[in-house]
Amino acid sequence: MAEERAGSGADVESGAGVGSGAGVGNVGGVVDEVVARVRAAGESGVGVQGRVVVLVDGRSGTGKTTLGNALAAALGAQVVHLDDVYPGWDGLRAAADVVVSDVLGAASGYRSWDWEADRPAAWRSVDPDAALVIEGCGALSRASARSATVRVWLEADDAVRWDRAIGRDGPTFEREWARWAAQEDAFIRAEQPAGLADVVVRT
Repeated sequence: MAEERAGSGADVESGAGVGSGAGVGNVGGVVDEVVARVRAAGESGVGVQGRVVVLVDGRSGTGKTTLGNALAAALGAQVVHLDDVYPGWDGLRAAADVVVSDVLGAASGYRSWDWEADRPAAWRSVDPDAALVIEGCGALSRASARSATVRVWLEADDAVRWDRAIGRDGPTFEREWARWAAQEDAFIRAEQPAGLADVVVRT
């Protein structure tokens, strides 16, 4: 698969939970690249029954939420943040499975997670016919890749990711950093998401 590298630096926006907030330098350039690939896929007949699906994955602090929101706006798409799906701090693999079975599956939705109460919350429906962006660590697996129009992997130096994530979420994520990183490591070993990506971006 072709690899594109764009951007450096970060903007930091506030957010709660695992995956929201880190920035991506040159967001516009990355969005343009992905939109061009979506259009090319449509012209060539590539896609899942005509539906546009963009997967944005990467470790915490790489800028997935910022890019996911920008892509959704550019494509007029729904966006699913896996931060809303993870069933707690040990839920990365479970959310990756939900992407395939529920979000992209017949259920067309997902059970959200109430982080404050630490329990399942409301069911959120996803329009099965509308364009969709899914962002979060666990979005891009071997199973989900088959349903995607464009697959994006974000990466950044560990020190940069730490500064962004802890600057965003503070002591809560600092306490859970190692616990979450171990799940990222396990997911990356099992799925090799960077190798599945059409576009790789260093942020």
